[in-house]
Amino acid sequence: MPRVKRGTTTHKKREKLLAQAKGFRWGRKSKFRAAKQALMKAWSYSYRDRKRRKGDFRRLWQVKINAAVREHGLSYSKFIQGLKKAEIELDRKILADLAANNPEVFQAIVEKVK
Repeated sequence: MPRVKRGTTTHKKREKLLAQAKGFRWGRKSKFRAAKQALMKAWSYSYRDRKRRKGDFRRLWQVKINAAVREHGLSYSKFIQGLKKAEIELDRKILADLAANNPEVFQAIVEKVK
């Protein structure tokens, strides 16, 4: 069986990994072992935070809706409860956008809820 030299394969693998660590600070951009560990951590954070981003946006929309609704003398919870009773099925993303960009439409919705 012929001898297999893996130098080129290993070198390619390392270069690819170091290219992904570009922009990291100190030795984590140039030392293979440190770069690999840093990337593993970074990948786990990015996976986790792709899930978390959804919650972050939901919280942001709630804050925007609450601010807009309080100008009309309601609280966020009363507003959401009123939406459900009035059978208005708009999600928080749309409501927050309406509150920011179309206040007259949002006001009409609030009047229906009241």
